[in-house]
Amino acid sequence: MSTYNALLFAPLLLLCSCSSGQTPDPGATLPAKEFQQKMAVMPSAPLLDVRTPEEFSKGHLASAQNWNWSDGQFKQRSSELDPAQPVFVYCLSGGRSAAAASMLRSKGFTQVYELQGGIMKWNAANLTVETADGAPATAGMSKADFEALYNTDKVVLVDFYADWCAPCKRMKPYLDEIGKEMADKVTVVRIDCDANPGLCKELGVEALPVLHVYKNNKLTWQNTGFIGKGQVVQQL
Repeated sequence: MSTYNALLFAPLLLLCSCSSGQTPDPGATLPAKEFQQKMAVMPSAPLLDVRTPEEFSKGHLASAQNWNWSDGQFKQRSSELDPAQPVFVYCLSGGRSAAAASMLRSKGFTQVYELQGGIMKWNAANLTVETADGAPATAGMSKADFEALYNTDKVVLVDFYADWCAPCKRMKPYLDEIGKEMADKVTVVRIDCDANPGLCKELGVEALPVLHVYKNNKLTWQNTGFIGKGQVVQQL
């Protein structure tokens, strides 16, 4: 290489090496165990649980702060944080934390980490949660208790829901109608996923809403996401 070319190349090499060393981590949506590992190397970063206080009280990640996305105060409270520092966010299944993360990024936060699939995926990965007093969260209904619910001659329609879940709220009226209109042959059971994280983990319920139909003690049909009354009745 000529002396002239070398002089031209050296500044370019220095510029590239400096740039690569200063590229900020833009944050990401991480699976539960990667989320846990990332928090471990950034222990001073805020961890925001954006669920309701009721959900938070039933079980949350250790050291989490409860910043309820639904109360309209999240944007104002975010001014308490340093946009140049990392922040972690999660909810039950990922919807509210995605909205919160998007808002934070729009305000200039450069390292926002979301828990993929929310605390439901966290539970599914056998990671621990705690209650407001620091005690381990209870798992709620056991699988044996659940199995007893469909040990019947009737068809059993199970609705896995959460109070904050908008599609769950839209489906509840027609599920109540089914329970009344078909009471002679169908039993409708509603399972609050916030109160029963252990059961949801065992059954693989990792998003909401979820419907199960049991006939003769066997699971014959299931659906994840919003679905209309007519489609459900067809399965009964």
